[in-house]
Amino acid sequence: MKYVLNMETKKLCLETTKEEYQALSDDQKKAIKSNFLFSRRSGGWVSRCKWPNTGYAERVLKSIGAEDGGKIGDVLSFSEQMEQKAERAERRADRMEYRADKATAEGERLQAPINEMHGDIAFFTQPNINTSAGRAFTRRRNAMWESYERGFEEFKKSAYYKDRAEAARETYKNAKMPSLDFCQRRIEDAQKTIRAKKKQIATYESYLKSLEAGETPKDSYGWEVKISADKLTEYIERCEILLTEALEKEIYYREIQESQGGVQFSKDNIKPGYIVKVQHWGNVEVLSTGPKNFKWKSSSGNGISSAYAEVLEIVEERDPERTDNPFKVGDSFTVEMQEVEYWPDGRYKTSTFPPHVLKVVKASDKSVTLFDEKTNKKFVRKFKVWNHWNGQRMATVYPGGDYSGSINKVLS
Repeated sequence: MKYVLNMETKKLCLETTKEEYQALSDDQKKAIKSNFLFSRRSGGWVSRCKWPNTGYAERVLKSIGAEDGGKIGDVLSFSEQMEQKAERAERRADRMEYRADKATAEGERLQAPINEMHGDIAFFTQPNINTSAGRAFTRRRNAMWESYERGFEEFKKSAYYKDRAEAARETYKNAKMPSLDFCQRRIEDAQKTIRAKKKQIATYESYLKSLEAGETPKDSYGWEVKISADKLTEYIERCEILLTEALEKEIYYREIQESQGGVQFSKDNIKPGYIVKVQHWGNVEVLSTGPKNFKWKSSSGNGISSAYAEVLEIVEERDPERTDNPFKVGDSFTVEMQEVEYWPDGRYKTSTFPPHVLKVVKASDKSVTLFDEKTNKKFVRKFKVWNHWNGQRMATVYPGGDYSGSINKVLS
């Protein structure tokens, strides 16, 4: 037995005869079936996982005595991979639709005898008569009902195949012309992979230089790394393949985005308070904007983050609903002071000091500046407006530090 790594499909292929397979133990056969699928087209066992995640499957093959036959085939570019994926999805969708139509026709055929008897009350209400003709009629009617029941199973099968066909069509669509937000997510995934693989290649090359200089390589924490030069070369080659694929992936999805006009929205033309239409969610109100994503609220969610590529259109440009600062300059509030003393055995003691008076010396749209006359200190805190459980609308400032509790003001 021997196995090869097909770089075109990125899967391990085990080539074995029937006699060699029958000679394996039950545990070995179970391990093969858990990690491989038999392919009549390939004439052998094909791994479920793809390279570079084939390490465990390869260990299973070595445990049963299979020899490494190396690599076959050429690495396909990412665009070629997506073209193959689209073609497979289209063929799969056609097969599923054919099976769905076939199951529907079979269900209609099985239920046709009963459907043709609709309106014939005597046929359905005829009692069982214990004569040769009566028993023959009963057997015929029972067979028709059994056929009718089997027809429902065929319709269930048809619905299953239709779902499979729809999923395959969606796969085809995502491979040929995905949406802008889908492309954006794939671009970000590719960029993440590019950064990681460049970092890994640099690390492996530094280890290789240390080995060539006759030194033991060390990682970033100063620990010695025991690895051979051949293994490092293999790792570098693998990272370079993945890096190339990630670069091609980024270019592929950027080209698709450009063909659709690119991402039209960003932090520059979407502001907090705007009403925008988001894919899958509908009209929402923008809460805040960032360099890549923005947060929004609607009747179905609050504070959900989405990418700018998911925005379909700007419905309404408006300023956010601002809440005037209820804390005015000159307002004063009494706040208790506390000090907690911790002991070595885990116990603690809380001491309460005379209350301090905090005065509002400055108020902006989002915060207040408080002044403590006893400590002669100023500090800035944001205020929060919220609905109390008793129905009152409250404005709250948390002084923090050694100040106990909060400053509350009921809004009219």
